[in-house]
Amino acid sequence: MKNYTITVNGNVYDVTVEENGASAGTAAPRRAAAPVAAPAAPAAPKVAGGAGSIKIEAGAAGKVFSVDAKPGDTVKRGDTVLVLEVMKMETPVVAPEDGTVASIDVTVGQAVEAGALLATMNK
Repeated sequence: MKNYTITVNGNVYDVTVEENGASAGTAAPRRAAAPVAAPAAPAAPKVAGGAGSIKIEAGAAGKVFSVDAKPGDTVKRGDTVLVLEVMKMETPVVAPEDGTVASIDVTVGQAVEAGALLATMNK
């Protein structure tokens, strides 16, 4: 068994992991799954009209709780564009950089998957 101390969002957890299988010298080591960012969505076809060059995608699957910006709004990096409800928690989705909201591609109450396009922006 191996003991680890993990910190998640400022909370410290002590975790014990039991190793399964053959002795450590004879089996190939298994890699532990590490947390990763949302998988990149496949390249989407370009949308005509007001779609921007900066994509804002869902980091996790959830439901659109509120839309706080509208096309044409000027936002700064870190400003909330919309809020997703993920695992019963309100999770703000923020502008990755300064710019103008070009499109909002979801509606309140809509279920979205991780990596789904939520909105676009222009610099």
